[in-house]
Amino acid sequence: MAKFLLWHWKAIDARGQIQQGMLLADDAPSASEQLFHADLQLLNLRKTSHTRRGCWHIQQKIDVFRQLATLLQAGISLSDGLLLIAQQHPFDEWRALLKEIEKQVSNGTPFSSALKKWPKIFPALFIALIHIGELTGKLDECCKRLAEQQEKLYRLRKKVVKALRYPLFIMVVALLVTIGMMGFVLPEFANIYRSFNAPLPTITVAIMAVSNWVTSQGPVYFLAILLACACGYFLRQKKPHWQEYEQNLLLRIPLIAPLWRGQILSQIYTTLSLSQQAGIPLLQGLEAVEATLTQLLWKKVISQISVDVTQGIPFWQTLSKSGRFTPLCCQLVRIGEESGALDLMLEKLSTWHHNNTEELADNLAAALEPIMMLVVGGIIGTLVIAMYLPIFQLGDAMSAG
Repeated sequence: MAKFLLWHWKAIDARGQIQQGMLLADDAPSASEQLFHADLQLLNLRKTSHTRRGCWHIQQKIDVFRQLATLLQAGISLSDGLLLIAQQHPFDEWRALLKEIEKQVSNGTPFSSALKKWPKIFPALFIALIHIGELTGKLDECCKRLAEQQEKLYRLRKKVVKALRYPLFIMVVALLVTIGMMGFVLPEFANIYRSFNAPLPTITVAIMAVSNWVTSQGPVYFLAILLACACGYFLRQKKPHWQEYEQNLLLRIPLIAPLWRGQILSQIYTTLSLSQQAGIPLLQGLEAVEATLTQLLWKKVISQISVDVTQGIPFWQTLSKSGRFTPLCCQLVRIGEESGALDLMLEKLSTWHHNNTEELADNLAAALEPIMMLVVGGIIGTLVIAMYLPIFQLGDAMSAG
């Protein structure tokens, strides 16, 4: 993710006039170098606060390219369109970036080349499609399709994450409530019951035993779990093969695997379909797919497919060889290659995986909601019964006393 800093500068231009503005750079030397190449003599350079959260989010990029497509379709020039978007954009970082790109475009630099200087912000697919739009004279159409494609993938990703996050959140809440009751509430009830020296129900005895274990051994196990999570996070960052192992594991989990696989395949086929329809060669489309993927496992799969295609192996055979794509996918891609309608088949696969994954996400959320409520209700209900059931026996115990 891009983490550029925003710098406010004041400098003297070649005519001796004082100019000021904003620019993006990683550090002060990089900002000074940019001003030097612009024939500006630096007077003052001040770093703003850290980049606001969500500044470089994909939704911001979608909005920029959608607005740019609208302006281009209205007959406004690319340079003026960039300036108009920059003037009304809520983020200072985007205003500085768009003004810098507009300056390069005004000086004769192609729009795709100007975007290429910011690879941390604009993925390879953005640059490739914009370049095709420049070559074909359909820049407005390419910007519009790019925005639609990215929004489609973003909405699907959000739905999948929401479907997987909901049961996890419910289980964490249930676990915290259970630990809280066993660690703080049950011991107090246990002390009261012991003072009466009365026999307790079996369920209460069992729950109290668990409560004693939580209060005595729980902190040790909690620290051990935290240490294991920290070690896992460290290994995941430093050892890439751990990420691959983790992603392979996700493909074996019954409920998670179909959602995760469907979201990735939808992204792959959507990107390939869009690149094919724009006239981008298959190899360049695969490179764009690899650049837009964040999962190491799937990046390696696409990289190997690119190598096989370079060696002359048909695309459908490389998909089958990878073992990550269904026979139906391979068959449809084969038909598309043989009939010359690969873009159409890729679009059909993209639509199918997108719709199927959305349906799976909706069904999972609908099915898990009552199950989660039953689980949480069962846990809380058991604890409440275990705490209050002995109260009904206290009257007899007090009378006997």
